[in-house]
Amino acid sequence: MQAKDSNPPDGGYGWVVVVSAFMVMGLTAAVLKTFGLFFVEIQQHFDELASSTSWITSVTIAVFHLGAPVASSLCVQYTHRTVVITGGLLAFSGMALGFFGLNMVWMYATTGFLQGLGISFSWTPAISIVSHYFSKKRALANAIASAGECAFAFMFGPFFQWLIGQYGWKGALLIIGGIQLNICVCGVLMRPLANRCFLEASHCETETPPGNGASRTDKEDQSPITPKTFNWMLVRRPEFVLYAIFGILAAMSFFVPPLFLVPLSYSLGIDESWTASLLSILAMVDFGGRLLCGWYANLHVTKTIHLLAMAITLISTSLMLLPLANNYLSLAIFTGFYGFFFGTTVAIHITVLADVVGMPEFDSALGLFMLIRSTGGFVGPPLAGLIVDRAGDYRGGFYMAGAILVLSAGFLIILDRLQQKKIRGSKISTKPKKSTLPYPSLHILKHQ
Repeated sequence: MQAKDSNPPDGGYGWVVVVSAFMVMGLTAAVLKTFGLFFVEIQQHFDELASSTSWITSVTIAVFHLGAPVASSLCVQYTHRTVVITGGLLAFSGMALGFFGLNMVWMYATTGFLQGLGISFSWTPAISIVSHYFSKKRALANAIASAGECAFAFMFGPFFQWLIGQYGWKGALLIIGGIQLNICVCGVLMRPLANRCFLEASHCETETPPGNGASRTDKEDQSPITPKTFNWMLVRRPEFVLYAIFGILAAMSFFVPPLFLVPLSYSLGIDESWTASLLSILAMVDFGGRLLCGWYANLHVTKTIHLLAMAITLISTSLMLLPLANNYLSLAIFTGFYGFFFGTTVAIHITVLADVVGMPEFDSALGLFMLIRSTGGFVGPPLAGLIVDRAGDYRGGFYMAGAILVLSAGFLIILDRLQQKKIRGSKISTKPKKSTLPYPSLHILKHQ
């Protein structure tokens, strides 16, 4: 008999884990998103070129993605709680050491490498453990957790600006590092999900009646606890490969709009004060999109992969229409549409990954997915920049992003068809064959 606590509780203490993950998203991804406020301050202090200064953020983003498989592997070997606490200490160390600001290489190593590793070790297990605690309500739980990025980013902009004005960029880094120590508190609250059957496998095996067809392996497959080794062989599974290709293409597009939105507004002659409000609109509708999509996905009216494909299609449509804007109002409307549908995508894409690979392999899949997806994030902005340079117009970047998203939706459709085909094949293979003999007794005698 399978232990009754081997299934996700879908509530209870799981909501404490969700709130903790919400905080971690805010103290990691939101800090990274608003770190651009330090750009000019650091550049002027070291008297460096913009290209040299931008490497701080580039290193952070690179290490954040490249560290994801390492973080996932550590979650498999130890616990999500341990890795999140370690991430909080690393994030604090990066900011605290950045306070000394010895030279630009020092900044690459501290606020770049250490901060990126801290974000990776905090973000990855935080989003992973939410999926372990929830099954039926997984989409809603992931949406609430991911919304922490939007909520904190909205607040951190003016707060970080105030810190820099009051204490200088170095003092602001030290204070932010102290705030990030709260990641460790969130990690402590991420209690490992108990699984008696996994811990007492031999006892569960002896309880299994000899003829019921269940095995210890079957029970562990149903368990939300990950296996004891990191599974690199997921790259051989067609379903995972298709979803990873979708992730690469989506990442190529998602980093482009925030990069060119402000320059596009300037090219339209929109005042700087109004331009800044576009980023606030983006954050607010993104927040709403995540929560609303998570709530709708939790109703199980639409299959999550179908919902994701629809959201991606609507994002691409928004990006194709956004360049048609010729004033602030129209630009704000199209920006709102893009931000809302972007939020819906972020709310459920991790849930779809869990559906694709299954929970026993989820930690490994999340790390590999983040690693593979990073290539899209690195290639997308330079490619869009090249198109903008050739076209002499920022609109070209938006058209590129929209076209690539349409292509990514195609891979989701192929993945869904493959899954449906496997399900139909499984039903056919498990269907009992009809006996050709008129009496069951004769059928038995025939095989004897």
